[in-house]
This record gives sequence, structure tokens and C-alpha cells, in this order.
Amino acid sequence: MVWWSAAGLLLLVLALGLLSLLFGTGSTGPGRAWEYLTGDPAARADAQVRLAVHDVRLPRTLAALVVGCCLGVSGCLLQAATRNPLAETGLLGVNSGAAFAVVLGLTWGGVGSAGGLMVCALLGGTVASAIVLLLAASGRTAGSPLRLVLTGSALGATFHGLTAYVLLGTQSTFDTYRYWTIGSLAGVRLGDLVLLAPLAALGLAGALLCARPLSALGLGDDAARALGHHPGRVRLAVAAAVSLLTGCAVALAGPIAFLGLLAPYAARALTGPRLAAQLVLSALFAVNVLLFADLLARLVIRPWETPVSVLLAFVGGPLLVWIARSPRLSTAGAA
Repeated sequence: MVWWSAAGLLLLVLALGLLSLLFGTGSTGPGRAWEYLTGDPAARADAQVRLAVHDVRLPRTLAALVVGCCLGVSGCLLQAATRNPLAETGLLGVNSGAAFAVVLGLTWGGVGSAGGLMVCALLGGTVASAIVLLLAASGRTAGSPLRLVLTGSALGATFHGLTAYVLLGTQSTFDTYRYWTIGSLAGVRLGDLVLLAPLAALGLAGALLCARPLSALGLGDDAARALGHHPGRVRLAVAAAVSLLTGCAVALAGPIAFLGLLAPYAARALTGPRLAAQLVLSALFAVNVLLFADLLARLVIRPWETPVSVLLAFVGGPLLVWIARSPRLSTAGAA
């Protein structure tokens, strides 16, 4: 059942990815884009078609794959590590740290390019997560779920306040930051993906390595110790992987809400307590949702574009209410 579901979701990813390359803003229609993809010489020689398909649609389609995988896997890991079905990737302060670094770069660093904002977001998210890990690793309750969540929430609130303070005195910075913080896949370049894809792959590899010890933690800390695992170290390793994955996602697309919260619910409804299968299906669910939302974002109010996070919020809010009212999904989320 699980592998059939994974195969079906993978086929859906391929179909949505193809649609993402065929449809979009601009005058290049799906017929002309299909000719370019199939190697038609006239379409290949058309600079406008190449710009639309290769330079605009292809990078954002690949970005949806990377961001979806990162957010789906990190949300699944975080919910398993904290034993909290409502945990999401913003709990470790990565989003707030990235936002604060972006504001500092815009205000005092002279950053004005999309690549510069991406680097600031990645550095800010990494520094914030490192501070959370250092603080959570100290004391007798080092690495406990409650300590990680409280430390991340406190640091996130601190960064949020500092961000608001800086923005109060800089209107021009606020205008740029307002666009970035909405969350969108528009403007992603292939060079950005080349820079961040290895980091995302490293985070995904770390997530897979954490699956077995994290499954043991699901039996309780005492049982995990009896099986040879150290609960505090496992949770800190999970937090490091989550921080790396979330940092890459935020650097590429800005803060995107709900995706890391909803994808693990959908995966658990099919897999039950098997964490390795949950990670795979969470990634596939998140990629499908993000591809579909990004495709709608280009078509809803053509010729303009809606930020993808706005569509996810419209879908995610009611869906979260439905999950809370559904006995089956609430039980799956608490597993």
C-alpha cells in the first residue's frame, strides 16, 4: 500500500512538473513550450520561448521540488522528535532568523539582488538554529523536546521583535522585505539551485540517518536507551537536519507556511508509525502540493501572479480545521 502510494505520488509529481513547464505567465503557450521540450529546432532557436521555458519555468519547477522535499521531510522529523503533531518548521527559529538577516542585509549590508537575499536568509537561518541547538544542549534536560521547542520559540520571538524594530525606521527596506516574506518561487535562478541543492541533499541524507533512532524514541526514552540510542543526541541531530533543510527552503522561496505541518499528516494517514515511509511520502505530498499551488499562482489572475504562500494559506487553514475535526487524521497525527 505504501509503495503503491509512493509510486502514484511520484507519477503525479512528474505530471505536475510537466504542466509547470508548459503553463505560466507570458505569451509562450503550452504548444510552443512542448515544441521546445521535444527539441523542435524552430522553438529551440526562439529566444522568447527559451527565456520562458528554460530561464523562468524550469528553475521554479526544480525549486518546487527542492523546497517541497525540504519542508515535507523537516516537518515530519520535527513532529516525530517533539512528539507534537502540531510542530512545524518555524519552531526552531529558522524563519525568524532568516527574516532578521534579510532585513539587516537590506538596511545596512547594501544587499539588493535576489542572490544576496538568498545568502542572507541562509546565513540567518543557520545562525539562529545554531544558537537554538547550543542553548538546548545545555543543562540536565539537554535535547528534550520541550526544551528545543521553548528555546526555538523564544529565539524566534526575539528575532521577530528585532526585525520589527529595524523595519520601523526604514520604509524602503520594508517594501522589499514585504515581498520576500510573502513567500514565492518566482525569480529563482538555476545558479541558486546549484548553490543550495548540495546542502539540501546533505540535510535529506541526515534525515534518513535519523529515521531509525528516531523510531526508537517513539517507544519512549527509556526504551530507546535500552536499544543503545541517546535521546538527547538524536533530537539534536534531528534539529540540525531540520535547520539545514528549512534554511535551504527559506533561502529559495521565503517563509512558506502550512506545508511542513500538513504533509506529515497526509503521510501518516497512509503509513502509520513507520517513520522512514513517512519521510518519503511527506516529501512527495509536499512537492505535489507546492507544484499545484505554484501552477495555480500563475494562472488564477493572469497576466499577474499570486504568491504561492497565499494560495497555500487559503488551502491550509481550512484543511487544518478539517484535520482537527477528523477523528482518523487526529489519531494519525498523535501517533
